[in-house]
Amino acid sequence: MRAMGKTYERIDGRLRAFIEEQPVFFTATAPLTGDGHVNLSPKGRRGTLVVLDELTLAYVDFGGSGAETIAHLREPGNGRITLMWTAFTGPPTVVRVHGTGEAVFRDDPAGASCSPGSRPRPWRARAAPGRSSWCGRG
Repeated sequence: MRAMGKTYERIDGRLRAFIEEQPVFFTATAPLTGDGHVNLSPKGRRGTLVVLDELTLAYVDFGGSGAETIAHLREPGNGRITLMWTAFTGPPTVVRVHGTGEAVFRDDPAGASCSPGSRPRPWRARAAPGRSSWCGRG
């Protein structure tokens, strides 16, 4: 059986271009124990996600269901997050970035370095080496 996806250690130019072109992306987090809820949320507004470097992304989270995401990111020993983009036009393509995340609020000095603009509640996710995947053709 042939594997459909490729694994990358970093967000290279091709992955970055694809990520930055997509109008919608998804975030997924889960608690360490089995008695909590998995959280999968659509995100996206132009200009609310930036690729800061080959291992780091930042996005602005607006009010809504962010309570589960922040709870999972702050859970001791957890912090796991997956971000996913899918092409809605053109060749079928899916990109996932698996890593750890942290909530960075607007009054946090770190927020200035990761916030795409001066909007509230930025989040920062760091991709784990070897865990960025690209599936599809092209």
